[in-house]
This record gives sequence, structure tokens and C-alpha cells, in this order.
Amino acid sequence: MSTADAAEKSAVNGIRTALGIGGVLAVIVGILILAWPGKTAMVVAAIIAIYAIAAGLVYAGLGIFSKNKGGWARIGHIALGVLFVIAGVVALMNLGQTTAWLAVFIGILVGIMWIVEGIVALSTLGDAASKGWSIFFAIISIIAGIVLLFSPLWGAAVLWWLIGIALIVLGIINVVRAFTFGKKDL
Repeated sequence: MSTADAAEKSAVNGIRTALGIGGVLAVIVGILILAWPGKTAMVVAAIIAIYAIAAGLVYAGLGIFSKNKGGWARIGHIALGVLFVIAGVVALMNLGQTTAWLAVFIGILVGIMWIVEGIVALSTLGDAASKGWSIFFAIISIIAGIVLLFSPLWGAAVLWWLIGIALIVLGIINVVRAFTFGKKDL
């Protein structure tokens, strides 16, 4: 076997391994979301809170130890760091409320994005190849956005379930791809 063939085989094996591991992890997370949606959402909220604390420590460290920044930049970094740390600690101490607030926030955010997306689709109707489909998409997007704005927690729960289902399906597909990737007969 030549060096090029060995390198190609190694690359294919690396890709197959990444697809397989990624697929299995996606299936596991998808199952966790469907089996324990509330607990899994709380884990996500906790991860975000821990990230906020870590980011706050980094910002505070930049403000304290940076010698080439001006006074206001250092104070700003320290203040931002303290705010991040406080937000992270408060979020961890009230994880249930943080999870619910995060779900409502995401529901409202997605609702607003869908309304804007529908309006943008209508505003670009003159350039659309299929005006009928563009109008249909815009109407569905605007209606879905309005529904989410009126019930953001319910909408976020439905989106969470859809994410779980999608992770399972896509994870299984990636595991299958891991077994078939690089085989020239398929």
C-alpha cells in the first residue's frame, strides 16, 4: 500500500469514526430530550449558566490583568465579568425558573424571527421564482410566529420535542453513514 493510499484510508477511517461518534451522541441526546424533556432542558440551562460564569471570569481577568487597555476598557471588562458571574450564579441557584424563562425567551425569539421571515418573503415577492409558494410560505411563517408569541412556552416545548426527534433521526442516519462512508460499491 502506498503512502497516499494509507493517508486516504486513514482520512476515511477518521471521517467514519467522527460520523459514528457524532451519530451516537445525537441519538443519545435526542432520547434524553424525549424521555426527560424538562431535566434535559435544565441541563442545557445549567451549561449556559456555567458558561456565563466562565466567560465572566475571563472578562474580569482581562480587565484586571491587561496592561495595554485603557482605564475605561479595563473597568468595562471587569464590570461585564462581574455581571456575567452574577447572572450565572443566579441562574444556577434558580435553575427551574431559569429553564422556564429560557424556554419563553426562545419561544418569543423564534416567533419574532418567523414573523420577520414571513414579512421578508412578502417583500421579496417580485424576485420570487414561484410567487404562490412564496406567499404560502410567508403566510405560514407569520401565522406560526404569531402562535408562538401568544404561547411561547408551549411553542418552545414543541420545538424542543422536534429537536429531540430530529437528533434521533439524524443520529441514526450518521451512524449508517459511518458504516457506508468510503465504500466505493455503494
